Order: sequence, then structure tokens, then C-alpha cells
Amino acid sequence: MLVQKLRLQRGWSQEQLAELSGLSVRTIQRIERGLPASNETLKSLASVFEIDFSTLQATQEPAMNATIDQTFSSHPQPNHNVNVSPDEEAAMRHVRKIRGFYGHLAQYVIVISGLVILNLFTSPKYFWAIWPAMGWGLGVLFHGMNVFGKMPFMNADWEKRQVEKYLGRKL
Repeated sequence: MLVQKLRLQRGWSQEQLAELSGLSVRTIQRIERGLPASNETLKSLASVFEIDFSTLQATQEPAMNATIDQTFSSHPQPNHNVNVSPDEEAAMRHVRKIRGFYGHLAQYVIVISGLVILNLFTSPKYFWAIWPAMGWGLGVLFHGMNVFGKMPFMNADWEKRQVEKYLGRKL
């Protein structure tokens, strides 16, 4: 998480950091998700960020002690350390949710475009591609509403009201 914080403070993309450090983008992504990095990788990043190697090495200690399940899962637990405040961690989680939404939207546009082209070539008299476009489109719409807090139900306020209701308290 420290690497991500330092990268964002400088306004660099993951690609820019990878180019400056001589590492792959995939390596940068793994480190930012909290997976452990080699000493050579940390030295390269410390050089780019102009900080002491031991600072980055200290943030790797919790990641080294991660369980095998966390290390090899597709969504490892974030690397919690003293260098990232809870607010910053929450902001980073929110940014990852936004990135996930844009990835979902890009997949939708690419696949539906392909289906429309396929539809026009195979059966131009019947526009069947509208059905998957509408179905998946609703999913993309609800995903976006959820990420950007526009869903009138199942948001933080709704959750708080439900907890209070369950506990028998009045707001």
C-alpha cells in the first residue's frame, strides 16, 4: 500500500512507475495489492521514489507473514501497515471499485459491439443482439449506481437503518 500511496502522491500511473523502475506493470500491481516483493524489486522502487530501502522493506513484513490462502487467492488481503491511514485505505478501496466498474463497462461495450456485428452479418432481419445488450446493460447500470452511490437502497445509509431496525433502536 505504501508503494501505491507514493505513486499516487507523484501522480504517476502504474505504467509510468513500471517504466521508471524497470519493472513490469504486473509486478507493480502485485505489490500494490499487498503481495511480497523481492529485495531487488524493493531497491528499484526505493531508488525511483528516492527513499530508504529499509522503509519499503519494513512494509513487506506483514505481507511475508500472509497465509498461503491470501498469497495465492485472486483477491489477496491488502497489506495493512502504519504508513497508510484508514481514510487513505478506504479511498484506495473506492478507487479500485471505480476501476472495476470501468473494466466492466469496457467489457460490455466490446462484447455487445461484437454481438451487434455478428447479428448484422448472420441475421440482419432480426435484431436479436438487443436482448443480451439490455440484460447485461441493466447489470452495468446497477453496478455503476452502486459504485457511485446513486442506488437509493442498499447503500451505507440503508445498511445503517437496517442494523438499527434489527437492534430495535430508533434513529
